[in-house]
Amino acid sequence: MGKFNFKDEQDFEKVSKTAQELYAFIGEIHCPYFNEKIAFNSAGFKHLKFKSDQVARPRSEQYARLKLLTLAPQVLSLSRTAQGISHTKHFERIRIHSRTDTILKPVSYYEFIAVLDNVRVKVVVKQIDGGQKFFWSIIPFWKIDTVNSRRVLHSGDLEYD
Repeated sequence: MGKFNFKDEQDFEKVSKTAQELYAFIGEIHCPYFNEKIAFNSAGFKHLKFKSDQVARPRSEQYARLKLLTLAPQVLSLSRTAQGISHTKHFERIRIHSRTDTILKPVSYYEFIAVLDNVRVKVVVKQIDGGQKFFWSIIPFWKIDTVNSRRVLHSGDLEYD
């Protein structure tokens, strides 16, 4: 059993609490690639636990991502090269004039891959329509493609990975 595999509910609660405290402590990290600060806001932490607004990730997937969260600030603070950049349009919840609307906005995703502590991870930074860049996700190197028995980093859809 690997060190990022879900064990029991008690261990999950401990890892979740530790990750939440760490996330609140991080605040923002300077990234040399952008030469600016990357925010660790509530949207990124929510994305670690949920695939979309009301669809929670399986506990085993949450556990792995929360356990790997300590590596995200390190990856961003050391990265001088992005391994992938994706531009798309996505419906985003935006607060305008005391109300929340869902609006189709241009979104950019920046992928940073690194091997730290013998673990290969991908950290995704999201930027909505030229706004502030923020941590979006950390993806472990965990999936196996059943067709050719090769490891797969993600499904290809950065919004949900």
